[in-house]
Formats: sequence, structure tokens, C-alpha cells
Amino acid sequence: MLIDLQHKIGDYFHDVFVNNIDWWVLLGVVAQALFTMRFVVQWLASEKAKRSVVPMTFWWFSIGGGALLLVYALYRRDPVFIVGQGFGVFVYLRNLQFVLRARARGEDTNSGPG
Repeated sequence: MLIDLQHKIGDYFHDVFVNNIDWWVLLGVVAQALFTMRFVVQWLASEKAKRSVVPMTFWWFSIGGGALLLVYALYRRDPVFIVGQGFGVFVYLRNLQFVLRARARGEDTNSGPG
């Protein structure tokens, strides 16, 4: 019984990660890697500053990864993914706009409300 379950699980993962690989899946993997990098750069910047900060690269990775994931979701015709990534990209662009405006005024873009 456990051996059958092990084989079924192995067959499932082989089908998902080997048989279903195409250029769109590779695009999705790259997009997800970009999206994940936003957390890595935010974490590293916060560790360096010894406080929570959101560097500009966080927003660029958010936009790049989110936009590519949106393209992937549109291709896959996944309405949940499309709505989530579409809204997310809008929010990332808006936040980047806030950061750029604050920097133009010479403000610290990593300080939150008092």
C-alpha cells in the first residue's frame, strides 16, 4: 500500500515537473524567481540596516515578476491568478510612483508614518 502510494506520488511529480515542461512553464518559473527575489532583497536590506526597509529593487522585482506572472496567467487562462497578479502589478506601480515622488522631494523613502 505504501509502495503504491509512493509510486503514485512519484508519477504525479514526474508528470508535473518533467512531462509538462514547455516554454510557458519555463517563463512561469523565471517569473516566480523574479517575484521571490523581492523578498530576498528586502530581507538583506533590512538585515544590513538592522530595521525593516523596502529598497527600490523590491518594487522593480515586484513589477517584473508580477508582470511576467500575469502574462503566464493570461496564457493559462487562470482567472484567480489573473485577478491577483493584475491587481498586484497595479499596486507595485503605484508604490513605485510614491517612492519616486518622495525621492524627488528629498524624503527618506524607507521611513513609515510617525
